[in-house]
Amino acid sequence: MPLPLPAVGAVTAAPLAQATAVPGATHVRYRPFRIRASPSTASSPSTSAVSSPRPPPSARHSRKHLAGRGDAPTRLSKDRVFFLDVNPICFRGSQRSLGAFARWLALFFAHVSLRDPVVAVFDGAGGNEYRRRLMPSYKAHRTRGVGTGADSRVVDVLRECNVPIVQVDGYEADDVVATLTEKVLQKGYRVVIASPDKDFKQLISEDVQLVMPIPEIGRWSFYTLRHYVAQYKCDPTADLSLRCFMGDEADGVPGIQHLAPGFGRKTAVKLLNKHGSLENLLKTAAIRTVGKEYAQDVLVKHADYLRKNYEVLSLRRDVNVQLDERWLSTRDTCNDTSVLSNFILKFNEGRS
Repeated sequence: MPLPLPAVGAVTAAPLAQATAVPGATHVRYRPFRIRASPSTASSPSTSAVSSPRPPPSARHSRKHLAGRGDAPTRLSKDRVFFLDVNPICFRGSQRSLGAFARWLALFFAHVSLRDPVVAVFDGAGGNEYRRRLMPSYKAHRTRGVGTGADSRVVDVLRECNVPIVQVDGYEADDVVATLTEKVLQKGYRVVIASPDKDFKQLISEDVQLVMPIPEIGRWSFYTLRHYVAQYKCDPTADLSLRCFMGDEADGVPGIQHLAPGFGRKTAVKLLNKHGSLENLLKTAAIRTVGKEYAQDVLVKHADYLRKNYEVLSLRRDVNVQLDERWLSTRDTCNDTSVLSNFILKFNEGRS
């Protein structure tokens, strides 16, 4: 029996600041369904009331279907490992929302990850401090401490659904995911990162793709290498370099435009397509002309500024976290339905 979507009045898709519909992204298609929570199941949240669930109709198609219709053929010889960036799906706007968490998690289990391994990652205490020391404006508009703590109720649900939890003090979830992604790739797996955070686009490759919650359609949507190239007209290896020019308003990282208004995305993409990376571009500009006079002056005059942006926006791969081989095993989904049903029941009772 497929894991149902909690269809209760209090549970609606949360508006996620960084999750917007992307042209060309492949949406996971499925019919609406309901979760039925009854008091009789509430006494045993860790024990499934049903037998091991049969994959939903959409899951009985090939994995190529899940990777997105029209994508380049997926290499089916490589199994997938999912990293779930938990914090963003726990909020509705700036407020924590257990209902939003339950909805997105139910959809994720039922139609995205299925029985593939899932590792849940949370921000560690003080995870922002490293970047704030480099750039005081980094996430300065966000209240310190908000979003960094792991709600015990959220953690309990994930553990009862047989999802391991990873949280490393002093590091943001993004850095932990980036570090673990490299370790998983070395083991010969593909990686899917479940998050609305655009920072992860710098990791996209043939073997790394994203799946994003899209509030406008109430679904998770796969975002692959093909989608990235179609949207930005450059390779994902240049994503980080491009963002150094454009900045990241959501994270409080200003772009070059406030110093050089005439230097826009088109100029940056053209130069990066030719020189490959920000560092190569800056090194070349230091010894010879690489573009029009205005662009040349910006690259020479503001090289240190751009390098600092690079250091702040770059995801770290040196987090002291080890990959547990058990995390790569097929996830036991037998508890999903009962755990989420009971969670929704308790959530509704708490609101009454």
